[in-house]
Amino acid sequence: MRTNTLDGPVPEHLVGEAWPAVQPGADPVLLGHAKLEPADPVAARSAQTFTLTYTVGRYGLDDTGAIRVAFRAMTDFGRLQVDDPAAPGYVSAQTDGNARIVLDYAGFGVASRPRWRALTARVRGGYLREGDTITIVFGDTSGGSPGMKMQTFVEGGFEFKVLADVCASGHFTPIVDTPSVAIVPGPPAVWRAVLSSLRRPGEPFRFGLKAEDAWGNPTPLAEGDFLFETTLPVNGLPERYRYNTGNRSVVFDNLTVDRPGLLRITVRDTDGAVVAESHPMVVRDGPYSGYWGDLHGQSGESIGVTTAEQYFDFARNKAVLDVTSHQANDFQVNNAFWAHINTLTARHDEPGTFVTFPGYEWSGNTAVGGDRNVYFRQEGRQIRRSSHALLVDRSDLDTDAPNARLLFEALEGEDCFVYAHVGGRYADTAFAHDPRVEKAMEIHSAWGTFEWLLTDGFALGHRCGVVCNSDGHKGRPGASYPGASMFGAYGGLTCFLAEELSRDGIMDAVRRRHTYGTTGTRMHMDVQVALAGGGTLFDRDPNVYPDTETRRVDSAMMGDIVQTADREAALSFHVIAQTPIERIEVRNGKEVVQTLRPYTADDLGNRLRVLWSGAEYRGRGRDSAWSGEARFSDAKIDRLAKINVWNHERRLETEGDGKVVFEAITTGNYGGFDVWLDGDAGAVEIETNRGTLAAALGGIGLEDTVLEAGGLERRVKVFRLPEALSVREMRETVTIPLSDGGDNPLWISVYTEDGFQAWNSPVFAFR
Repeated sequence: MRTNTLDGPVPEHLVGEAWPAVQPGADPVLLGHAKLEPADPVAARSAQTFTLTYTVGRYGLDDTGAIRVAFRAMTDFGRLQVDDPAAPGYVSAQTDGNARIVLDYAGFGVASRPRWRALTARVRGGYLREGDTITIVFGDTSGGSPGMKMQTFVEGGFEFKVLADVCASGHFTPIVDTPSVAIVPGPPAVWRAVLSSLRRPGEPFRFGLKAEDAWGNPTPLAEGDFLFETTLPVNGLPERYRYNTGNRSVVFDNLTVDRPGLLRITVRDTDGAVVAESHPMVVRDGPYSGYWGDLHGQSGESIGVTTAEQYFDFARNKAVLDVTSHQANDFQVNNAFWAHINTLTARHDEPGTFVTFPGYEWSGNTAVGGDRNVYFRQEGRQIRRSSHALLVDRSDLDTDAPNARLLFEALEGEDCFVYAHVGGRYADTAFAHDPRVEKAMEIHSAWGTFEWLLTDGFALGHRCGVVCNSDGHKGRPGASYPGASMFGAYGGLTCFLAEELSRDGIMDAVRRRHTYGTTGTRMHMDVQVALAGGGTLFDRDPNVYPDTETRRVDSAMMGDIVQTADREAALSFHVIAQTPIERIEVRNGKEVVQTLRPYTADDLGNRLRVLWSGAEYRGRGRDSAWSGEARFSDAKIDRLAKINVWNHERRLETEGDGKVVFEAITTGNYGGFDVWLDGDAGAVEIETNRGTLAAALGGIGLEDTVLEAGGLERRVKVFRLPEALSVREMRETVTIPLSDGGDNPLWISVYTEDGFQAWNSPVFAFR
């Protein structure tokens, strides 16, 4: 059993950022110094007031010179403002010198990456001498402001990075000793019980228990006496457990189950009430187990927060992952940090328990190929950057790969694998794709959902697997909440169907595309394609390796490449979820062949589901903002339930008996709500900023009623559900006609009642 605590700020020598090459003198201490009060830890999303006092150094501070207080790009604190003393985030400033101070705040475009946000305090009408002070009050409450709203996620050292332009040259240089404050979790809001999804009898696994605050931070403020109720006997798990304050999680290691079956662990308090229920874990004999990973995220040494050491600790001990990697933007990875990452992955890699991969994010612009994740089998390999955009050391410029084609050339012969993904930049797999190493498409992350990244490749003949990761920047791999920032989705997870929990085992699963991904939940998913007349299974892609080994088979599993003379195939799936299943789509490429539900039209009640989804376009500004209201005439709303509403400060609530008002963001993913009505004789009108959907309630049934809203797969849909869903396990077989002239990518997509989605890597069947 392991428990862990939050550590401090990021060491500056590991942070990839660049400052002006020139400054007034050799000693930055002459630029002045700053003090922040109070400096005690504060709770995430609390309202606070801080006084930052800057003392002018030996150079003085010239007329029109300034100091700048810069903040991390990915912070989601409430916006600062200097105009309304009664509004949130008000900032004031004064000086005891012979001048006045003019304030300006910019959320983007003033400070350079990784500190986009900055408050500038400029000297006007005079100048300041050594020893004069500028006092800035962040969250000044003297005029009625509630204060400065802190970010939603924890950080050991939330920095007020002070830069000085003492000569009014336009060059801002950091002063020494950056002031900072720790942001700590709030009170517990929900308990989480974390379990894997597939193990063999006798094979070790881990079980995690934690309490999260309202914004998803594991909190040390929880306690309780609990009973563990299991559906199968679990060796090594106590029946009772005392969870003490001070823990941000507890993890029970080296647990085993002796016999096949389905394991769920229910956590109850001493009164018998359910506190949490784990994900389902199938125990069965077979060649593979299911290992869960989030292989894509960053920490404060690049664009994120917290340290890389904390990042790996969170992955193992808070998210209870089996596999992880750290993926900093390459143009921010200085050589000291690259060495540090390799040291950390070597230290944390523990085959059989927790696997780590050294790697980085190749972060070229979309015009030259777009974002790729690179993972090495061993430490000590050469990093091939897209550029040195934020690196002062230029001695290794010749090692760069400035476009994706050159990256793949440089990786030839390396023991590695590559994912394509969509982040700020998106991968252009038509520009460059090397099937020898690029084995998977990341179709969901905290940036949103991007099925098109995979399906675009079908027409190009690409045979890639499905992976989902967080691409989290908040130091929470494996449990990455979007908070109140630009991220619009909960981070994804990948299940690797592997023979063993080791680097070799995981790499073999990736190379064979034996993976499936989810938008953040863990579920059991088994997909098989049966061929009545048999077929030829290829060990590797025959388009790339014509001499690959083959064998005759009657069926194939997810990710396999198989050739058959059959004109149809039978796709069978077995899905077991943590929560009830809403629907499962069976697909051949982009086509939905059949939609299966664990209920029929006869089971429907007066429960309507309203969803909005999609994106603006493929690029960085893909966020689609939604606002509007759903009006139900001649029907009263008895109850409202939210779906994928991760930002608690966006409005989604009832107004009166027959109206729901909402504000939301989608980035390719979906969100919405359920309403339970007292009748269906009236009508619904869903009016949004992107169009209006109107329908008679009696006409809304099992199938979706859809409003197409432009953009990239942007739409509103409404459909009817049973009053309650209860089926968490589905087995079905669907016969799918096979087309000639190319691959038939056979796959499924699962939707659960609570808003999660999952996809398997397609079986690539061709005739």
